Amino acid sequence: MTAPFTESLRPPRGFMFDLDGTLILSDKALGGYQLLPGAVDLLMHLQDRGTPFLALTNGSAYPAAQQGPRLRALGLPIPDTHLFTPNSVAGHLFRERGFGRVLVLGTQGVVDALAGEGIATVRPGEDGATSADAVYVAWHPECGMADIHAACEAVLGGAALFSASDVPFFASRSGRAFGYSCAIGGAIARVSGQEPEVTGKPSLHAMHFVAAKLGVPAADIVVVGDDPKVETEMARAGGAMGIGVTTGTTSAAEWAAQPDERRPHRVIDSLTELAALGLLA
Repeated sequence: MTAPFTESLRPPRGFMFDLDGTLILSDKALGGYQLLPGAVDLLMHLQDRGTPFLALTNGSAYPAAQQGPRLRALGLPIPDTHLFTPNSVAGHLFRERGFGRVLVLGTQGVVDALAGEGIATVRPGEDGATSADAVYVAWHPECGMADIHAACEAVLGGAALFSASDVPFFASRSGRAFGYSCAIGGAIARVSGQEPEVTGKPSLHAMHFVAAKLGVPAADIVVVGDDPKVETEMARAGGAMGIGVTTGTTSAAEWAAQPDERRPHRVIDSLTELAALGLLA
């Protein structure tokens, strides 16, 4: 489909892909993956041409070293060095801001990912939790009130508040799956009066991170994703080109109804249609 999405497209120099709803569909427990049509062939084509690409998911449950092998087992040629999460962006941001200790509301995978980025972390209930420099909310399905209490105490004491994502749902094989960091961050914000700063998509932190990793100006990057409030909003804010897919959370009719700041340059029903847009020449 093209109309009414008729903006001119620039020759791309790099690609960023979402995972869930774009390249794969996970189950709601994030334990199993299903490939979406055209994903493997598309990435293999880009790899053969030497076109830079990476995957940036808003899922924060696993570090690349754990998730990457599972994606490659499906045939997706994504090395760990080209697979990123909000934790990757957060680690970069926390180093820039000089945070000495970050209170993490998340799974062990989140802690491991930040440790891999050189960030000192603490968990709720541990010494120093309420005096941390920052609070980071990520994938935390077992979050309890004690966790939220510790985070609120830290934020009320002056800690900066961050969230991996503020998206309430993401696409899965069985429909919409719940975004825990959005709900947990909302609870902390309601008590503390401080809204979380988002590290994942659609933040400009994430867009700038993508451009730096690809070594390409944002204007020359194609961002492919299934959520107008996530990938497309980030692409628009950062000056990149946005391609929306209907294989995830958003139907063709819903894409057509988006406001300008969430309106993609093109909408496709399958990754196999990218070639017809002239983006792979």
